[in-house]
Amino acid sequence: MEFHDKVLKCAECGSEFVFTAGEQMFFADKGFKNEPKRCKPCKTTRSQGVAVVGAASSAQRVETKTVCSQCGKETTVPFKPTQGRPVYCRECFQQRRTIGSAPATSEAAG
Repeated sequence: MEFHDKVLKCAECGSEFVFTAGEQMFFADKGFKNEPKRCKPCKTTRSQGVAVVGAASSAQRVETKTVCSQCGKETTVPFKPTQGRPVYCRECFQQRRTIGSAPATSEAAG
């Protein structure tokens, strides 16, 4: 199959960008069915979690200060905690994650 450069319109900012023949070949090799929807700057901005002014993005990142349920350290989490559910700092979360499937004999380690 022969590929040719295509001009596409960014779904985020509305500007036109080129979907090169090389990029199309890469997409085909990877088995991707859909063409890209965003230009490179918008894709980069979106992947960094930065909201674009004027964008119809309802998924803005929420940062909430709270106290870790395990160690008591003040921490910031990327969601709004639900009342009655424990919230952990990064270290305690990772520690609990590694223990994960192992049977818990004592949750309060100290």
